[in-house]
Amino acid sequence: MVQITADAEKFIDELMEKNGKVGYGIKIYLSGFACSGPQFGMSFQQGAGEKEKVDKTAQSFEMYYDAETEDALKDCVIEFVDDPNFGTGLSIRNPNFNGCASCGGGCH
Repeated sequence: MVQITADAEKFIDELMEKNGKVGYGIKIYLSGFACSGPQFGMSFQQGAGEKEKVDKTAQSFEMYYDAETEDALKDCVIEFVDDPNFGTGLSIRNPNFNGCASCGGGCH
């Protein structure tokens, strides 16, 4: 099961309000793999799609994802990041992957 920090949930709530998406949920999808592990994308979505799991971990919205994404999200944490080097936004941190030497030092 994926976890979400309070700051990340607040950030998503503010994005939904700013974009006229109040009442929507967040679809999380697997977008590929990198040296730091699975890579994810997120988008606003109104209700679960066919064969999507409904995750009610967040208090103010639902999250939706398919079985493959659910497996990759195991033990992940959705966090709000405000870093001068990487910008402001959301990050899905996977504690099971620490990167590799073939990245050229770009993994963190």
